[in-house]
Amino acid sequence: MLDILTNIAAFVVAISVLVAVHEFGHFIVGRWCGMKVLRFSIGFGKPIWRRVSGKDGTEYCIARWPLGGYVKFLDGRDSEIAPEDEGRAFNQRPVPARIAVLLAGPLFNFLFAVLAYVVLFTSGVPTMRPVLGEIEPGSYAADAGLRFGDRIVSVDGKPTEDWESALVVMLDTLVDDGKIDLEVVGEDGSELQAAIVVKGDVAPLTEPGYLFKGLGISAWEPRAVIATIAEDGAAAAAGLEPGDRITGIDGQ
Repeated sequence: MLDILTNIAAFVVAISVLVAVHEFGHFIVGRWCGMKVLRFSIGFGKPIWRRVSGKDGTEYCIARWPLGGYVKFLDGRDSEIAPEDEGRAFNQRPVPARIAVLLAGPLFNFLFAVLAYVVLFTSGVPTMRPVLGEIEPGSYAADAGLRFGDRIVSVDGKPTEDWESALVVMLDTLVDDGKIDLEVVGEDGSELQAAIVVKGDVAPLTEPGYLFKGLGISAWEPRAVIATIAEDGAAAAAGLEPGDRITGIDGQ
């Protein structure tokens, strides 16, 4: 239930941000074009927060239903125009200015997306380092001498910074000659040159999602190692000790 509420809240926040950027585009370009803005609202329905500000007395609102928004300009087609506001209504401004206001919303969304991607990729994108998990006994990987915790530094001489790049090169070299040359660094810092040699048809290994299983490797995950044991607990009575690694439960 908490996940559902979290997803709903995240959706509402995301929509509200996109709407705010979109409507701000209409708002600011309209102001630049000399139009009078009566209201800037995020959401629809009855306002739950409002503030009147600026020389034009623009009303800024956050409304009850945060699934949209709007900017209301002074317009002679739906209200009377005071003498001091003549020429500032939306329908009184030149056609190019009105077109600019209409296009400003989508344009600001586009620019916001570009900015978001720049910030995202400048700060970095989380990836998984190509570190090996458990090695299946008797597998191709075990025969090559690979160990738990080995980090793949390069495949076929090509540097690999993450699992995605490692997998691409592994598949390419496997299809070429059925052999994968690896340079790995162990948990203790030792370096190893390993070669996974696949016997027979390599086609099954190239099926989506089957490469790891076929080679007998897995991506690294922390092992189930016991940290502490209560002195008077059932685990202590069973002979378990801190540092023991759980390798199976009920035969699994």
